[in-house]
Amino acid sequence: MKVGYLLRQLLLGITARSSAAYWERRYRWGLTSGSGSTGELARYKAEFLNEFVRRHAVTSVAEFGCGDGNQLALADYPRYLGLDVSRTAIRLCADRFGRDPAKSFLWYQPDSNVNLAGFVRADLSLSLDVIYHLLEDHTYRRYLADLFATAIRFVIIYSSDSDEATASPHVRHRRFTADVAAMFPDFEKVQRVPNRYPDRTFAEFVVYRRRTS
Repeated sequence: MKVGYLLRQLLLGITARSSAAYWERRYRWGLTSGSGSTGELARYKAEFLNEFVRRHAVTSVAEFGCGDGNQLALADYPRYLGLDVSRTAIRLCADRFGRDPAKSFLWYQPDSNVNLAGFVRADLSLSLDVIYHLLEDHTYRRYLADLFATAIRFVIIYSSDSDEATASPHVRHRRFTADVAAMFPDFEKVQRVPNRYPDRTFAEFVVYRRRTS
């Protein structure tokens, strides 16, 4: 069983032609969002995010890259919209959380969306373990644009923040903090949380707040 799972992961990394294709096929083949959305890492992220939402009286959350919903199962948000490039992931989340009126899900197509922020707005826009999986430059920039444009007050990113090369075919590290500073002057970085598990993940939390005039 475990060998078959690993073989499917390897085959995905070799054959996927784009970021979106990789994740759609991954969920369709019965694979999960990954180890970061289960166990100790998932509990750590939920602890930080739930406390942030409570402390700042966040009324709504839009997550760009909701995945299969394993991380969401630990969340305590007043209202939630999950977006994902994988239709299969959206269906999995709809099946799992469809009876919860506080949660909604939307198939996200960054290259096809026009003025998404004109209709989708949230107190907090959230990106967990997504940026380093965006292989194409145009997809990465479109994703960042939507992430920040939809945020009323806060953006939280959980990702690596470097230009380090990797041998993994579905990982591309990016120094996103430099790009955010250049692309979104209306936001200021207010918190960076050191990685608690450097032996298990290269991601850490970075919190942005929209500047007030």
